[in-house]
Amino acid sequence: MKSLFDIPAPAKLNLFLHIVGRRTDGYHLLESVFMLINWCDTLHFDLRPDRAISREDLTTALPADDLIVRAARALQTISGTSHGVHIGIAKTIPEQAGLGGGSSDAASTLLALNRLWQLNLSLSQLKQIGLQLGADVPFFLNGYNAWVSGIGEQMTPITLEQASFVVVKPQDGLQTQRIFSHPALKKDTKTATILDFAANAFGFGHNDLQAVAQLLCPSVTQALSWCSERGLNGRMTGSGSAVFARIVGDFEIGNDAGFQIKQCQNLAAHPLQGWAA
Repeated sequence: MKSLFDIPAPAKLNLFLHIVGRRTDGYHLLESVFMLINWCDTLHFDLRPDRAISREDLTTALPADDLIVRAARALQTISGTSHGVHIGIAKTIPEQAGLGGGSSDAASTLLALNRLWQLNLSLSQLKQIGLQLGADVPFFLNGYNAWVSGIGEQMTPITLEQASFVVVKPQDGLQTQRIFSHPALKKDTKTATILDFAANAFGFGHNDLQAVAQLLCPSVTQALSWCSERGLNGRMTGSGSAVFARIVGDFEIGNDAGFQIKQCQNLAAHPLQGWAA
């Protein structure tokens, strides 16, 4: 095996995001549902015999030491492989959007290189590496939609009906730390259960980060207004600036300057599910 081409790295939506407390070490306790969608980055991997790790940006320019390179380097170091890799990345998922694009890229990199380098590491071993790269990386490695709790490390598989969504990303992004450190952040939402969620899956709950995000980034409010003007119930996803809404039937996106708008469907499973035992 010399190459792996067209490896997908799908985005996710947080259908809701509640902060239900805070640990003594400062980490926030969360409840959320992470749902995979068919908005994907695409990666290409070419084997190198010289242990070098190189990356080519086919669309958007990325930082030199991004999560893709860090994931490849971490896997190379832990496995002790003599191989290297040249990675091409066609980036379409926007940054600082709450869509998990960077974490998904890292997860797909670990899964692909585990095959390309013939390492035969288990999913559990890859998740240990992934957790060091970012809290969301193990979710993408697991490959299933999940009820998420704790500080994000507790994941229970859930099944969701097929549905369509529109995602609206303003030009401005949002940094997670700015939201979580804001004094106005609500941290005491009542805990819920999967049964509570199942009764109204796509309308359940709210995003506790949204009010603070609107204070820090007015374009989040503009994106929410874009949804409401079209009769849609918009909500922020994750800790970034993107908002989403479920759509039913025919929907005309139109051409709205200032927003990156994408119509998506949810995925029953990650396209690379089962790539590691």
